[in-house]
Amino acid sequence: MTTAAATMSPEISENRPSLWTRFRKAHGITYVVLSLVGIIWVFPFFWMVLGSLKTQREIMAVPPTLLPKNPTLSNFTQWFTQLHFGNYFINSLVVALVTMLGNLVFCSMVGYALAKIDFAGKNVLFLLVMVTLMVPSVATFIPLFVIISNLHMLNTYFALILPFLTQPIGVFLMRQFMQSIPDALLEAGRIDGAGELRIFFQIVLPQCKPPLATLAVLTFLSSWNNFLWPLVAAQSNKMYTLPVALSLYSTGQNATNYSVLLAGAVLVVTPILLLFVFLQKYFIQGVTMSGIK
Repeated sequence: MTTAAATMSPEISENRPSLWTRFRKAHGITYVVLSLVGIIWVFPFFWMVLGSLKTQREIMAVPPTLLPKNPTLSNFTQWFTQLHFGNYFINSLVVALVTMLGNLVFCSMVGYALAKIDFAGKNVLFLLVMVTLMVPSVATFIPLFVIISNLHMLNTYFALILPFLTQPIGVFLMRQFMQSIPDALLEAGRIDGAGELRIFFQIVLPQCKPPLATLAVLTFLSSWNNFLWPLVAAQSNKMYTLPVALSLYSTGQNATNYSVLLAGAVLVVTPILLLFVFLQKYFIQGVTMSGIK
């Protein structure tokens, strides 16, 4: 045995460096590929920020320049002084926040009922929720507009918020996560005399921080970037959201003012990036623990 081990040990010692070298090379290639993909993904945002600091003449220059020769904040000041950015920002913020809060409350309630409460037709109801995920939003656009118009809600916050207070993806996300909560924990609450609402708010919701953060980011992002519905439902300047204002006021009489357009894009993207940075930890946990791929 010792003789065989002695004869094999030189081969093993010779193979180890080669395997380690191959392993390091494979990791090196992976890092290079990921770095290139990251640069390709980040470059448009980098170009957007740099372009927002340029004048229109410099943006249209041939050949194009990467760094601004004379950086200026006039494009941003134009949004605040001439284009009423504050009004559009408040509209977008109100719509996005109320929509997000509504989804957090209602989607979590429906998800709790589908995950932890037995009632007739529960599976059929969940199937309907899943089916609605397959229906494109364009298919419901006209019926939704007719309903809102008949209710005389056009050009109000109600028109911009009510159709999106509960979304199927939020119900699915919360239901998938709440299924992992032990039933014994809920039964202990019922034995102590707690009602369903108390169990929901004091036992279930405190354990749902990751999916709630994920749902908050998804709904806020969807509402903040929503363009087509606010374009139709908001029919005056005072109710325009940022994406609508960005599309309407970046175009002049003869040509598009790209410098102002890029500055507006920076203003629109910044809140989303900040929200994701603050909720990144919970967002990743929610995606990995809820079964969404």
